[in-house]
Amino acid sequence: MIVYPNCKINLGLQILRKRTDGYHDLETVFYPIRFNDILEIIPARDKDASAPVIFSQSGIPIPGDSSQNLCVKAYELLKTDFPELPPVRLHLHKIIPAGAGLGGGSADAAFTLRLLNEQFKLKLTEVQLISYALRLGSDCPFFIKNSPCFASGRGEQLEPLSIDLSGYTLVIVNPGIHVPTAAAFAGIRPAIPEKPLKDIIRQPIDNWADELKNDFEKTIFSRFPEIAAVKEELYSAGATYASMSGTGSTVFGLFPEGKPLILNLPPAYFIKVLPA
Repeated sequence: MIVYPNCKINLGLQILRKRTDGYHDLETVFYPIRFNDILEIIPARDKDASAPVIFSQSGIPIPGDSSQNLCVKAYELLKTDFPELPPVRLHLHKIIPAGAGLGGGSADAAFTLRLLNEQFKLKLTEVQLISYALRLGSDCPFFIKNSPCFASGRGEQLEPLSIDLSGYTLVIVNPGIHVPTAAAFAGIRPAIPEKPLKDIIRQPIDNWADELKNDFEKTIFSRFPEIAAVKEELYSAGATYASMSGTGSTVFGLFPEGKPLILNLPPAYFIKVLPA
């Protein structure tokens, strides 16, 4: 069976406080976008049955040991509770840039859980799948629901949210810069915002530029001015709203549908234009 794990953007990202478990409480809006990897899972052949999961990958290279890939971890997590889960061959064609603030790896992991559940009739509920997904990463539960959500806690507390971005074109730009997570958090000063994110997101999109903020931008833009320059260029090109997604380095812009799009960006940058 084949599925197409999509990625997400963050509409606003506020870091509220440091938790005793080392994580941070945050508030954000996860918005799924139609930009996808390709994931296939098939039962392993008899000669491969000695290996629980045989992982292969194509497309954008994924750094690190394949045994640590989140798709493999997702299979192993379910295998612990469902020993009857048969050996599988798992192939991931990677299109979404890795480590880009788009949640591509989290999506791949969550879609692995969903596909294994469907393909092998494990009969897990959405609540159970979300519980497994959280053990793989804070962003993973969102991709079980995979519809616009207000997220709080570590990002795992999800509340469906109605957001209408019809009439806009989404442009995502990735300059190919790796932003270390530790460095992103190093400059964060957690605080309760004066205006709740829920109130801001309900305003007309024309108002977002002034109030809908990503708390990581200040630190990351100062360290990586090339990322800040992408946001400036999107606004110069006529974006109604532009922001960095997650902890970067991808920046996205929302443009009125049909608006001519001329971007003055280095040709090596990854640029994707799609309906919002």
